[in-house]
This record gives sequence, C-alpha cells and structure tokens, in this order.
Amino acid sequence: MKDRKRSICRMLVVALVLGLLLPAGGCREKEDKPAVALVMKSLANEFFKTMEEGAKAHHAEHADEYNLKIVGIKNETDVTQQIEYVELMIAQGVDAIVIAPADSKALVPVCKRAMDAGIIVVNIDNKFDTEVLKDKDAIIPFVGPDNRKGAKLAGVYLATRLQSGDKVAIIEGAPNAFNGIQRKLGFEDAMADGKMNIIGSQTGYWETDKAQPIAAALINEHPDLKAILCANDSMALGAVAALRDAGKLGSIHVVGFDNIAAAQRLLKEGRILCTVDQHADKLALFGIEYALEMLGTNAQPADKETPVDLITAEML
Repeated sequence: MKDRKRSICRMLVVALVLGLLLPAGGCREKEDKPAVALVMKSLANEFFKTMEEGAKAHHAEHADEYNLKIVGIKNETDVTQQIEYVELMIAQGVDAIVIAPADSKALVPVCKRAMDAGIIVVNIDNKFDTEVLKDKDAIIPFVGPDNRKGAKLAGVYLATRLQSGDKVAIIEGAPNAFNGIQRKLGFEDAMADGKMNIIGSQTGYWETDKAQPIAAALINEHPDLKAILCANDSMALGAVAALRDAGKLGSIHVVGFDNIAAAQRLLKEGRILCTVDQHADKLALFGIEYALEMLGTNAQPADKETPVDLITAEML
C-alpha cells in the first residue's frame, strides 16, 4: 500500500512539474493538430539530449502539423518512472507516443494499454522484445538501426589493430535492453571472426560511473588486455577515465557506440579508437514522421531500419 501511495505521489509531482495534469474539466480539449509524445531514456546522456534537440528542430519546422510533448527519465535504469510517463501521456489523450524504452520487456504492457486507448505507438532506439510483444498481442513498429551490424562495424575496425589471440573485454548495456544485447553480439561476431580472446563481459548499465570501476578492475586483472569494447560512448568515457587513472592511456584501445560530442573529442585525441553513429539527431524525427504517417493514412505498422555508420578520427 505504501509503495502504491509513493507511486501515485511521484506521478502527481511529475505531472505538476511538467504541466501535464488534465484541465479542470477532467478531459483534454480536442486540438486541430495531433499531439505526439516523445518518451526518452536518460536526459543525462548526451545521446538523448541530441535526440531531444533533433525532435525540437523538426517540430519547429512543422509546428503547423503537430504538437510535441517531450519527457525523459533521470537515468537509464529508472524503468518505473518511464512507465509512469507513458501512463501520463495516456491520461492526456495524446494521439501518438514515440518511445525509446529503458527496458525492452517492462514497457510493453503500458504501451499496449496506450494502443488499446487508440494511441499510435512507435518504438525507436531500443527494440521491444519480440516474445513479450507476441504475448501481449501487440504489434508495435520499430524505427531504428541494426545495432548488431553497427557494433560489428566497430569490432571489425578494432580487429585491424589487433593480433589473433589478443585479449579484449566487453562492457555491455543494460541486460534487458535489446539494443545492448545486439551490440554485445555484434562485438562478439567481430572478435570471433578476428580470433580474439574475450576474457570478460560485464554490464555497465549504459553509465559512465558504473563502467569506470569495471574497466579499472579489468585493467588491473589483465595487464596484457588490448581493448575494451563499450556498448555506448558514456561507458567508453568511463573506460578512458580508468585508463587515465591507471596511467595506461594509449596502451589499450577503447571502442564506443553513439558518436556523442564527448566521444568525438576523445577520438581526435586518440583516446577512443572508433565509435558508431546511429544519428541521434534524426532518430526521434524518423519515429515522429512515421507516427504522423500512420495517423494520416492508417497504414499498417512495419519496422523501418535507419542508418548506422562507423566513425573514426580520420572522418572528423
């Protein structure tokens, strides 16, 4: 009972802060333009800040076509808060929700409730779990990159700098995030092809401060480690910090994923070997445009693959 009260209080506070409470009459006034909600993961992550900026820029150019609401959770693992945001959007009666879920499984039920309420749902960035979608009888289109392919691009590039049998380690994303799982598989594909020795794989939950001690332990336990492959750039920053503390900058390659500005600086300095650009500035607008298309044409939902590109220092 206490947990339920606490959850209700959190929802009320969030709604007040964001100005999302319903009008006094108890229902949202019907607007001429469709309302699209962008529900993101951690706004502390530069990748999602870039996504937010891209969405705002798109809306500024198309303000006469739709209204936009943007929310994002505090950190990558705050799944409960993200569920509450979706519930608030359902209460607001938005026309479409474009969501980058923090958890590929846990967000499916609330998104199904949104669909049952007549709201279009488009999944971006982190793909919903296929089996959970099937179990909930939910067909939600995924608009986003092939993360496994992107990670393999980075891994193949790394392999050109290594020798067969070299020791490498992987710092994974959140364990229930489909994109994190796919990136790990992509790294493993490339390392297997290059006959590298993966000596460990641990989750850093997408965050710099969680990845740094993992990298520090790996560096200490394996003095002959040659590379650390990180499932996002935030964790790559943590790996670089650990190398700096250990006095090993430049002796162990670091690979990232996302092409955030902080990673670009480290690329130019030679601290990160490569990253992968999934075009954060366009990812949200790809989803928004598809949601608007579905609203306008009643098109049947279908997945749409978006670009991924390898980024090295020579390209900057």
